[in-house]
Amino acid sequence: MTTARRGAPTLTLVSHPLCPYVQRAAIALAEKGVSFERRSVDLAAKPDWFQAISPLGKVPLLIVGRADGGEAVLFESAVICEYLEETQAGPALHPRDALDRARHRGWIELGSAILSNLWGFETATDAATFSSKRAVLVAKFARVEAALGDGPFFAGPAFSLVDATFAPIFRYFEVFDTVAPTDVFASCPKITTWRTALRTRDSVRGAVAEDYGDRLKSFLEAHDAWLLKLAA
Repeated sequence: MTTARRGAPTLTLVSHPLCPYVQRAAIALAEKGVSFERRSVDLAAKPDWFQAISPLGKVPLLIVGRADGGEAVLFESAVICEYLEETQAGPALHPRDALDRARHRGWIELGSAILSNLWGFETATDAATFSSKRAVLVAKFARVEAALGDGPFFAGPAFSLVDATFAPIFRYFEVFDTVAPTDVFASCPKITTWRTALRTRDSVRGAVAEDYGDRLKSFLEAHDAWLLKLAA
């Protein structure tokens, strides 16, 4: 975390250790150089204070402390990231051109769709379901591959909110591939280069705790994931 600017609102990111949407917001905060605190919640036993301020019962939330002593609560990662882009100094995470911004927002939505597909992939308990979910991911990543340029990031040398969206997606595969090879990116050399650039970036590395991999493997075990059977 960085030192807060004098007069800047205090920010608290309400989190869960495995949530990729929380990671998006944490990456954006770090890229902007914004000081913030993290408060984790157990989504299997949501505390009353969390239920009271989260309209959807989900993370992330960004609690914004106001100058008058009150607080405002933002929910949904895309909304939080857009708020940070509009209110915080630091590098721009959206293109200046309106058409390019719109295109980036579209790719962010595709990232959200991929996360939905990933849920089915990682929780598949039989070979047929695993194979079909994998095929959907391969097809979507092929579209991403076709959109990439020379890198190292989505739109070239500048890090953007699209990168913040896809970094948590790729992090899943960093863990999956230690369990069993998925070969989802076998035909995606540009994505492979992109993944490498994101993996080593400080904001991405700092978006999760050191025990993230162990937690994700425990999640797979709890869901009797087919991926673990492949490893066996």
